[in-house]
Amino acid sequence: MDTTFDTVRAEALFASVLQVSQEPTPLQVRGAVTSTLRRYGVNGCVGRVAGEFGEHPETAARRMSWALQMVREAYEDLAAHDFAYAG
Repeated sequence: MDTTFDTVRAEALFASVLQVSQEPTPLQVRGAVTSTLRRYGVNGCVGRVAGEFGEHPETAARRMSWALQMVREAYEDLAAHDFAYAG
């Protein structure tokens, strides 16, 4: 199940310059998400995603699937680590 954070992060990754072909590491994904959010903000990322879906829906859908998968993987170990020390 995706959270709002997952969605925002995936939109930022989608809007970033990071490419599928680069086979990014979790650290690279988190860095791209952070820098893209700083550059465009949440609304700017959403606008870029919407524009791509409007102009290139077939490739945008594949990129968003990739972005969601990468975000889940990149932040999964951080979430598990945070909860391990929450008690």
